[in-house]
Amino acid sequence: MSEHLPALQVVIPLLAAPLCLLIRNHAVVRAMSIAVTFVGLGISLSLLVRVQDVGTVVYEFGNWIRPLGIEYAVDITNAFVLVIISMIAAVVLPIGPGHSQVEKGREYLFYAAFLLCLTGLLGVTITGDVFNAYVFLEIASLSTYILIALGRDRRALMAAFSYLVVGTIGASFLLIGIGLLYQMTGTLNMADLAVRLEAVKETRTVVVAFSFVMVGISIKLALLPLHQWLPNSYTYAPPVVSAFLSATATKVAYYLMLRFVFTILGAAYVFETLHLNLILTPLSIAAMFIGSTAAIYQTDFKRLLAYSSIAQIGYMTLALSLNTELGVTAGIVHLFNHALMKGGLFLVAGCIVARLGSSAIADMRGLGKRMPLTAAALVVGGLGLIGVPGTAGFVSKWVLISAALEQEYFGVTLLILLSSLLALVYVWRLIEVMYLSEPPEGAEKNEAPLLFLVPAWILVAASIYFGISTDSTLGVASAAARQLLGGGG
Repeated sequence: MSEHLPALQVVIPLLAAPLCLLIRNHAVVRAMSIAVTFVGLGISLSLLVRVQDVGTVVYEFGNWIRPLGIEYAVDITNAFVLVIISMIAAVVLPIGPGHSQVEKGREYLFYAAFLLCLTGLLGVTITGDVFNAYVFLEIASLSTYILIALGRDRRALMAAFSYLVVGTIGASFLLIGIGLLYQMTGTLNMADLAVRLEAVKETRTVVVAFSFVMVGISIKLALLPLHQWLPNSYTYAPPVVSAFLSATATKVAYYLMLRFVFTILGAAYVFETLHLNLILTPLSIAAMFIGSTAAIYQTDFKRLLAYSSIAQIGYMTLALSLNTELGVTAGIVHLFNHALMKGGLFLVAGCIVARLGSSAIADMRGLGKRMPLTAAALVVGGLGLIGVPGTAGFVSKWVLISAALEQEYFGVTLLILLSSLLALVYVWRLIEVMYLSEPPEGAEKNEAPLLFLVPAWILVAASIYFGISTDSTLGVASAAARQLLGGGG
């Protein structure tokens, strides 16, 4: 059975999703879905351990060798991402639909869509075939549109429709790019593509293909200025959905960008011939400042977190643009750390919505007295976004700053520090409202439901743990960076 773990990682949630529609009993569907996420977490952890012991694990479907058949290839990079996705799913899914428009007795629809989304994200991460990656990305996207539309606010429907339109454009760009690569090489296997592209890299077709692929992925990643879909989607989706998507969806898109840049086309071609860094670096810095500045002026907590995510994506793409082992390490470790911090903070937003019925910052006055545990979780998560020592966010920014200094990019280093000060401003706004403002007259102490509070604290506490005990995450991220930089086409 252990040799089939790569296939089971995707097949189990894929089969469980239609079972939810057939069974329909809420208690049974809920228990089955939660079990599926924990089984997936166990599989992903097993794969990570195996990859660390024996190297890349290749699973060939039907024993068809590459490039004739489809294969799943698990190395240290995507094994790490698989752990992130399955871990977040296992933490947030037990909460269930939460505050959404799902009618009582039809919760099975939420679980079916969630498991399909999980299937897509895991599939994109584990597959060794670029067309498969596109298909799985669309499975994740289509189910994401449904999950976002479940929000109670009617604007959730418009947010889902907007995301559908923009996401379809991004998918079209990605598919055209993959089609052009296939035209030039006759293969869709990632490893085979890397070999065959060597003979045709200087052609205009490959340059155009790479451009289409990067635009398509950047839309899915919400890299500024292609980020318009993200704020509304995260704001109006149910809190559980916002937590899951913010911690996984953009991270998978970032992983896919790493794959195309380093594994398929190769760092030398992308950075020395196409000079991607000349485009990616200014866009990343702009995202860091525009995202954080926009967050400062938001009046809704979830919307503030959404704009903060745009800034955090800027840090990850900036790390990639440095094209060094330390830089790529910073990007990969921030992928993990940001998933913990932002997933936890969106669950904190769920705590607030569950008790106050609103995520408006003005309604959070005196929250430190009314919901002390929830407010404390928000503060801890906020400190991580700033990058205070002892938090996972500090580890990410320390490695990123070290990578910039290694290249003697002193201006970039200064900009990273300045953007962190902007994060301090919007986090302080929240602290001021919660602790320095009096609660509304007649407001009573009423902590959030444990169903929301416990998962929120699990992720927030994990961000502190991995901010202090850094060996595991930094070690894996560093190994992944070495592999990516050493294995480019």
